[in-house]
Amino acid sequence: MKSTFQLLRFLKPYRFWALIAPVLMMLEVAMDLMQPRMIARIVDEGIAQLNLPLVYQTGGLMIGLAFIGALGGMSNGFFAVRAVQGFAADLRESLFRKVQGLSFANLEELEIGQLVTRLTNDVTQVQQAIYMTLRMMIRAPLLLIGSLIMAIVTSPQLIFIPLILMPLELLVVLWFINKATPLYTRVQQKLDALNSVVQENLAGVRVVKAFVRGTHEEQRFGSANDALVNQTLVVARLSAATMPFMMLTMNLGVVAVLWFGGVQVTQGEMQLGQIIAFVNYLTTTLFSLMMVSMLVIMVARAEASATRIQEVLLSEATVQDRPDARQLQAPQGRIAFENVTFSYSGNGCDAVLKGVNFAAEPGQTVALLGTTGAGKSSLVHLIPRFYDVTGGRVTFDGLDIRELDQESLRKSIGMALQETVLFSGTIRDNIRYGKPEASDEEVWAAAQAAQAHDFIMSFPEGYDTEVGQRGVNLSGGQKQRIAIARALLVQPAVLILDDSTSAVDVETETKIQDALENLMRGRTSFVIAQRISTVPPIRFWYWMMDALQLRAHIQNCWHPAQSIAISTPRS
Repeated sequence: MKSTFQLLRFLKPYRFWALIAPVLMMLEVAMDLMQPRMIARIVDEGIAQLNLPLVYQTGGLMIGLAFIGALGGMSNGFFAVRAVQGFAADLRESLFRKVQGLSFANLEELEIGQLVTRLTNDVTQVQQAIYMTLRMMIRAPLLLIGSLIMAIVTSPQLIFIPLILMPLELLVVLWFINKATPLYTRVQQKLDALNSVVQENLAGVRVVKAFVRGTHEEQRFGSANDALVNQTLVVARLSAATMPFMMLTMNLGVVAVLWFGGVQVTQGEMQLGQIIAFVNYLTTTLFSLMMVSMLVIMVARAEASATRIQEVLLSEATVQDRPDARQLQAPQGRIAFENVTFSYSGNGCDAVLKGVNFAAEPGQTVALLGTTGAGKSSLVHLIPRFYDVTGGRVTFDGLDIRELDQESLRKSIGMALQETVLFSGTIRDNIRYGKPEASDEEVWAAAQAAQAHDFIMSFPEGYDTEVGQRGVNLSGGQKQRIAIARALLVQPAVLILDDSTSAVDVETETKIQDALENLMRGRTSFVIAQRISTVPPIRFWYWMMDALQLRAHIQNCWHPAQSIAISTPRS
């Protein structure tokens, strides 16, 4: 239960509610434990002696005690819910914040389906376990101990019965815990797989329909769903075999009490009320032990979830700031690659880039041209330090980017990524995503430069038009232009356009290129494309880059900004 205990630190801000809840549960348990004694008194002193006032008096006392116990139980539930909801909210927030801080390499290792499960279902499992701990895990042990003590006080002659039956139940509980914990881990893994299938299907629903693969996707979902069901049934069968044994033990205990207690009553050594009270205490004791076993099952499942949550919380970002990281002051935008080698695995054996050497001065435009898979996007992803280089270094204004604060570095870079991603909200919100404080005039200027203003104003609500999930109500070209406007709005020292006009028509592409010619002045620009027509109309001199080697020579041209073109033939 190590992982679950480690997560209890998130309960610390709500420790008052978490501590008062058990106290109130103790009040309820105390009132419940008094009830069998009251019943024994009614039977032995009231009914047996025909003392009706005593029956009324004791019955009224029982109702009062029951009312106090109910009040304690309801208050316990209120405070437990208050503590657990706060715990779950803080844990989810911490998990989400951790995910936001992870590097690209971490996110590629932790699949989206897994992260969704850990942020939702796994947190819920731990939340329910802690809630039940504050209620039943307090109630059950207190009832167990209290009932056992009251049973001894009521009928010490019969105490050997629970002392024989309790170890049997305890052995079954321990056996179940040992068997169930790894099984619950597998259940959560199957749930991961199911969520991954659902996420992929919903994200690619247009592709599914376009290729008429609905039946195939149904089969994929059915396979993942059946795997989850089958794994859950394994645990359910284990639980189904455990609970009847518990009930059998409890019923055998009742029979034993009636058998041996009946003999004592006939011999005049015990009273009937004592037998009734002892049966109540015995069933409460054994039932409490059974409740403990059920709660332990829940905690075992929560432990599996807590371990998966801890795996995310303890993940260390592969790209981290140094303790003495420097802030970029008045960035100029000079980017230099110095003998850079990069491998996604980090060992250099399967390097995507090898021995890359070039420098881009402020005002220069670097055009990266080449076939798919030549490493164009990998190269520009090293500039904002999405990944760390395997060898060599990348510098920004002469400083190794590994010495710079990541936030400071990335605020100096504007990017329109290859895969256009828009968020729910208005078009205005999406354009000023990187600069929330931007004025409307700045938003309009960025949109006009990206040739997006006209189509935005054609919508009835203009810039207040709501963007559907992932921009579903916009065309591919419209989304790309909004992404370019978003990159331009931050007025970056370095501008990176990763194949960002591939989905627009030729006329619009030409207008964007003309606008970018002016916008690129004074800033370092990187333009990635698979065809030369996508690059702003600058006269180029070429040098050749194969899939893993750069050999470069910079030439001057007529444009005020120098231009660098990298041609990457298929290797």
